[in-house]
Amino acid sequence: MSRRKPKPPGAGAEAGAGSELAAGSGTGSGAPAPVRVPRVTSSKVSMLKIPGDPWLPEEPDDDDTANSVVAFPEPPRKRRRRNLILGLTGVVLLMAGLLAYLIFSPALALRSVEVSGNTLVTTEEATAALDPLLGTPLPQIADEDVEQLLEGFAPIESVTVAAVPPSGLAITIEERIPVAILQSSERFILIDAEGRQLASVADRNAVQLPLIDGGTDAVNSEVFSSIAEVLDALPESILNQLNHASADSVDSVELSLANDQTIFWGSSDENQAKALVLEALLSGPQTDPPAEVFDVSTPLSPVTR
Repeated sequence: MSRRKPKPPGAGAEAGAGSELAAGSGTGSGAPAPVRVPRVTSSKVSMLKIPGDPWLPEEPDDDDTANSVVAFPEPPRKRRRRNLILGLTGVVLLMAGLLAYLIFSPALALRSVEVSGNTLVTTEEATAALDPLLGTPLPQIADEDVEQLLEGFAPIESVTVAAVPPSGLAITIEERIPVAILQSSERFILIDAEGRQLASVADRNAVQLPLIDGGTDAVNSEVFSSIAEVLDALPESILNQLNHASADSVDSVELSLANDQTIFWGSSDENQAKALVLEALLSGPQTDPPAEVFDVSTPLSPVTR
């Protein structure tokens, strides 16, 4: 006895529906046209945007995408470079702040001035001329500022400025060298080799320099430059022994010593050689009686008499 296999649920309905379709496929009059259901492929399904369709994959949310990014560690080289840049930036800012403090800090304001190297200009005169700088921070004081305040003093040729922290300034003065004096009324004027008037004294004996005849107008004579060049070539040891300097022409310069000895120099040529010969004659053994004239106009053949 054979058993029938049970039909799956809905099998009869499907068969019936199939029979109806088959029956409807005829062309009998009054029968409705067959309905064809288009076949939907998987590629077309993916193009359909049906909200809430459980068969379509959900699009990823932006927040989920951001949270799903894997963070990789920063490379050591990049980290070191960044730390180096930050460190250098900090050092630069620190140095800039320190520099600003030094430039504008009242702790470094000038309060005292020390002057040295001066002879013809008194210390009181020099420090009084620099009073406008008092209270100025040392880093803001330039050499030119000091030079401008002291340029009115004829004896000063140059100055050297050095800061003495926290509030001092050291000024070293280099003065022009006087080589002779000129008499003007009752005063004696010290001049350098260029004829520049440096200072004046009331006592002739207060200065051990030769006197040039002609008063202050002597600097304008044609022989002054020759006399000045000769005096400028002499060592200080001889210059301080001179009492007088004169010249009738540019080739006949004469000097006189304090002990009435005379030096015939001649022209201003070969001044260095003549100065060496004269120094040797004056420092060497003296004759008896002492020579009254030293002729060095020809330095290779000096004459004493």
